[in-house]
Amino acid sequence: MAIIHIPLNITHFILAHAQRHEDREVCGLVASRKGNPTRCFEIANVAPDPATRFEMDPAAQINAMRAMREAGEELFAIYHSHPQEPARPSAIDLAESAYPNALYLIVSLHTAGVLEMRGYYIRKGQTEEVELSQGVKSGPHLSPG
Repeated sequence: MAIIHIPLNITHFILAHAQRHEDREVCGLVASRKGNPTRCFEIANVAPDPATRFEMDPAAQINAMRAMREAGEELFAIYHSHPQEPARPSAIDLAESAYPNALYLIVSLHTAGVLEMRGYYIRKGQTEEVELSQGVKSGPHLSPG
């Protein structure tokens, strides 16, 4: 299993975003520079039923991707939460994954008082779980989108 290093401030940002909206799925993007995660972008969930799925606001997603490109960054990960489900890709997550080179980070709030975040690569409907390691030095920017 591959080990992916996630800076602690990025982990905290994603977990705090999920906790602020525990009744619905949240989503966002993680940028990187030379493979090192640098910052997060919260993206509004515009799904018709945000309690059970996520759909990123297209304009906000385009703006975040533009900001990454202009800063010399690239897409590192796509994150979202599962308020009532485990931190595993759902059938919808598998069917709708569109970035095979991006890491998919899933946060589960459906745990015994402890938030859980797991990482996956999703390629052609197949998942490859990766081990997440936290505490690597991080970039200075976190963007609330």
